[in-house]
Amino acid sequence: MKIERFEDIESWKKSRELTSRIYGLTAKGGLAKDFGLRDQIQRASVSIMANIAEGFDSGSKKSFILFLNYAYRSTSEVQSLLYVVVDCRYVTQKEFDELFIATKDIKNLIGGFIQYLLKSNKHT
Repeated sequence: MKIERFEDIESWKKSRELTSRIYGLTAKGGLAKDFGLRDQIQRASVSIMANIAEGFDSGSKKSFILFLNYAYRSTSEVQSLLYVVVDCRYVTQKEFDELFIATKDIKNLIGGFIQYLLKSNKHT
C-alpha cells in the first residue's frame, strides 16, 4: 500500500487506537482524579500520533526520521507511565498487559519504518 498521507501509516493508526484507549481509561476510576498522571499519559499518547503526522509533512526524510524517533520515545514514555498506573492500581494487570503489548507493537512499527526510510531513497 502506498503511503500518500499520514493517516495511511500503520503506526499512526495503531497510536490513534492507543490514544483512544488511554482516554477511555483516564475517564473513569481513580485515574480520572489523578490529574497529573492522567494528563501526562494523555499528552504522551497524543504525542505519538502527532509526531508521526508532523514528521510525515516535514518535507524531508531526515526530518521525518527525527519525528519518528520522537514518536518512538513518546511510546516509551507511555510504557513507563503504564507502570505507574498499574502500581497505583488504577488498572488491572490484564489491562496493563494489553496496553503494554499495544505500545510494543507501535514501537516495532515505528522502528521498522525508520529502518525502511534509512535504507530507501524515498521520502515515504
